[in-house]
Order: sequence, then C-alpha cells, then structure tokens
Amino acid sequence: MPVDVPVYPVALLPAGRACLVVGGGAVAARKAAGLVQAGAIVHVVATEVRAPMRGVPGLARVEERPYRRGEVASYWLAVAATGDPAANRAVFEDGEAARVWVNSADDPQRCSFILPAVARQGPVAVAVTTSGHSPALASFLRAHVEQQMGPELEELAELLSELRARLKEQGRSTESIDWRPALSWAMLDLIREGRRAEAKERLEACLSQ
Repeated sequence: MPVDVPVYPVALLPAGRACLVVGGGAVAARKAAGLVQAGAIVHVVATEVRAPMRGVPGLARVEERPYRRGEVASYWLAVAATGDPAANRAVFEDGEAARVWVNSADDPQRCSFILPAVARQGPVAVAVTTSGHSPALASFLRAHVEQQMGPELEELAELLSELRARLKEQGRSTESIDWRPALSWAMLDLIREGRRAEAKERLEACLSQ
C-alpha cells in the first residue's frame, strides 16, 4: 500500500476466524495478543519463538519453523512480523495471490491493511492512524485520547445500546434518531456525577422527536 494513498477505516470482526502470525518476537507477540483479545483463532509460525510470544495466552497453535510459501491461503488474515524483509514479502505476496489481508510490520508498502493505535474504554474504541507515515505519531495521539476517556464513556455506550434495543423491539429504525442534541460533555458529566437517571431521560427525549 503506497503511504500517500488515503486509508479506508474499518473495524474487523476476527472472532472465531483463523488468523496467522508469522514471527516470534516482541512485535509479533503484541499483534498476536491483539488478535486473541478480539477472539481470533491465532496460529503462530516462527523460526524462533521467543519469550514474549511464549507468554501470550490463548494461542491456538505455535510452530517453530520457517513460513511455507502459500500457507497463508488457509487463513482469513495474516500478520508478518519476522524482522526478515524477504520472509515478510513472501507472506504479503502469497496473501495478495490468495486475497488474504496481510499486515507487514514496519513495511506499509507491503500491507493490504494497517493497524491503528487504539484507545479503549469498554466497548468504545478510538483508532488513530497516520496512513503508515508515522506509528510513533499515532501512538502519541492515542495516548492523548486515552487521557480523555473515562468509565463514563462505557456507561453512556451501555445506555445508548439499551435504547437502540428498545427501538428495534418496536420495529423502528435506529438510524432515524438524532442523538446529537443529547450527546455532549455535559451528558458525560451527569454520568460521572452519578446522575444516570437524568442522563437517561435526556436520551429518551430524543426518541420522541
């Protein structure tokens, strides 16, 4: 992926899908851990499996061997993080041939997707990307966003989810409601102060509009 091409942001749902991580070091371990956290079935292949990777819980299979050309075709998604440009290139080329998404660590030219820096609070996730120009800048911005994200965001998300579920039960479209009049920093202040009932009333007022 050329670094000057705009990205198309998506949020993948890898739960229950087989994903391959090629590489056994610290970078590969971080990426494998993120996939496991998202519910993916993670297989690891590396010529040397180091301590950080051995410490990742929940891996489905770990094999200490070189990557075999073409094996990426058996997976839904792959990450190449070997530190060996030739090996990473082989994974990417095989992924392109098999139409499997591949992320090559520190090599945006050989990626069909890139991994943003993510700040999380419960179900709320804010992703920051520089389109491959500077992961360090993305991490810096992520840290800034994290400072603004408190537990009140998670509670607000739960309130909104409850109201959307009620709309669906009534056969109403959840896309037809304009929540913007109720969503504000003042709403978060109400939840932070324990005034959940008042916050819910403000949200419910949107349903009658």
